[in-house]
Amino acid sequence: MTPEKSAMRGLPMAKTVTAYCVAEQFDLPHVVRLLDAKGYVLDPYTTKLYPQVVHIQVPVRSGATPLSSDSESYKDEEIGDVFIFPSGTLVAWALPEGTVSFLATRTLLPAAENPHVDDLETEHLEYLEDPHRENSSIKGDTITLGTRLPVSVSQQQNASAADSGAMRSSTRLDHEQELQRRNVDTVLAKIAFSSGLARSTKLAVLESLLSNYFESTRTIPTMLSRGSRLPFTRSFILRKTGQLLSVRAQLNLYSELTDSLPDLFWDSRHELGLEGYYDQVGRALDVGVRIKVLNEKMDYAQEIASVLRERLSEKHGLVLEWTIIALIAVEVGFEVLRLWKERKERLDTENKTKEAQTLGRSS
Repeated sequence: MTPEKSAMRGLPMAKTVTAYCVAEQFDLPHVVRLLDAKGYVLDPYTTKLYPQVVHIQVPVRSGATPLSSDSESYKDEEIGDVFIFPSGTLVAWALPEGTVSFLATRTLLPAAENPHVDDLETEHLEYLEDPHRENSSIKGDTITLGTRLPVSVSQQQNASAADSGAMRSSTRLDHEQELQRRNVDTVLAKIAFSSGLARSTKLAVLESLLSNYFESTRTIPTMLSRGSRLPFTRSFILRKTGQLLSVRAQLNLYSELTDSLPDLFWDSRHELGLEGYYDQVGRALDVGVRIKVLNEKMDYAQEIASVLRERLSEKHGLVLEWTIIALIAVEVGFEVLRLWKERKERLDTENKTKEAQTLGRSS
């Protein structure tokens, strides 16, 4: 949504959602220890979704400094949310690029398993909060978070002005509880959208790895079509096979990329529709299509790997054949040498016998 349309509808300006994938995985218990040691408040809204995700809040204008204990002194627009997922991905809402980069590549790096900071992947979406709707959605690259309070709360706000004493105190308490619940629901919606975005960013890493694999093996089909021999060493072939197995394992075994619904949504309230938000992000970013294309490319890469393995097996078999031939040749050589020595000894013996007989006759 453009800033002009946001202004016409009376909505706040759009902000940025940023996702960073910096490692194959995050060790979330280690992440929790790191953040706790640095003073971050973990799970500020008590969503209890750990260990599926770690949630912290960071002041927008203070770099990566933890939120102070007096968080009520900050307005909502002055606080950004950060969600860390086990897939090695971090998703930040409303935080500057520099702050997100510092958190992903410096603060959380000790908890990263197989980090790839030099080849990290990032994705960006925009989001805005709409106080006129309760449900959230994504259209194009813009997320709209519905933040409207339930009708009962709005009525309580109007009635609280006319109430007094204990009645007003009770109304205010109910309002605060409903407002807190609305904030929790908004955070849960952010987690759902973040999970879908993290999935897409992780997929981009695998797409990049597979692209690099094809780039390093792109000459193989040309060589085969020309009937040329493949001049690859054993270490090269084993390395390429290992790279392909690693990518396939990350896609199908070590992440939730191919899961229809991550575990963190199973315990959420159905009326929140969090699984719908997750699916919306997947459709908006073509995750399903990209996974299908990636698997098809994997099949082609597997064919290349099979050719390399056949070449390795052929080369190994050729070496064994020549080794056997060499051993047979050595054995034949020794046998010829033995026969030559035996013949020479026999001739020498015969010569000596003849000489002895000649001397006997002469005497």
